[in-house]
Amino acid sequence: MPDSSDYALLDSGGFQKLERFGPVVLSRPCAQAVWHPTLPQHEWQRATATFFRDGGNQWRGRDRLPESWVISVDGMRFQLSSTDFGHLGIFPEQRDQWRRIREVCVSYGTRYRRAARVMNLFAYSGGSTLAAAHAGAEVCHVDASKGMVEWARQNASLNGLQDRPVRWIVDDVTKFLERELRRERRYDLIILDPPSYGRGARGEIFKIENDLPKLLDLLAKLMSEEPLGVLLSCHTPELTPISLHHLLLQAFGRRPGRLEHGEMLLKGAEEVLAVPSGSHCWWLAS
Repeated sequence: MPDSSDYALLDSGGFQKLERFGPVVLSRPCAQAVWHPTLPQHEWQRATATFFRDGGNQWRGRDRLPESWVISVDGMRFQLSSTDFGHLGIFPEQRDQWRRIREVCVSYGTRYRRAARVMNLFAYSGGSTLAAAHAGAEVCHVDASKGMVEWARQNASLNGLQDRPVRWIVDDVTKFLERELRRERRYDLIILDPPSYGRGARGEIFKIENDLPKLLDLLAKLMSEEPLGVLLSCHTPELTPISLHHLLLQAFGRRPGRLEHGEMLLKGAEEVLAVPSGSHCWWLAS
């Protein structure tokens, strides 16, 4: 996969991050950036637009942003658009995980001579879905937001993946998983990036500290007899890499395999300070 990108972290500090998304440069909040910016102030002032959370969510310069635009990240194309919450439709800190998903799905297909069956939960705009589909996997993409699932489908079309075996599901994650268990469907790789707090398609409440352990217990029952693994990531500050490690250890540790955990990072050029942006943990079957 080409190591090229229309995304770049340019600088961070003062609780903001400065990023380039193709032709657009944005300054957005970053609670982890407690250090001082490296670039001079006039470089930050050249940003196309700035998002603030002080006094309520608001953009300054949003009128200078295109309604939508497309960027390429490591061979995958994403449609971006500014939202009222400051999100754009992509989380670049997941880039390392997307690369790993492609690698393990290709390896799985070679080993077992069949496509990996992948389920992507809380799937947002589909970065992990695109990575798995690019690698030839069969994917079940699940999100409670109809708008986000449509956004992900548009991203799939941008990548020429519209005819790949992807199921697009708008549903509450837990209820969908319970139905899949009754249907006796099984998956080789399960990917999930749960929110700290969320609502299902019919108003169901998800609180990560209460619901994640139960969710992982349910996922353990949905693993195939030839499992690939589980990728758990999140942006909840209280859930550190060690926390995710312990959760997957309890849910999957009795099975043969290994656990790998760490921080997700926004990365720029070598001289740019990397920004911690969440945690991840893999359980990889042996």
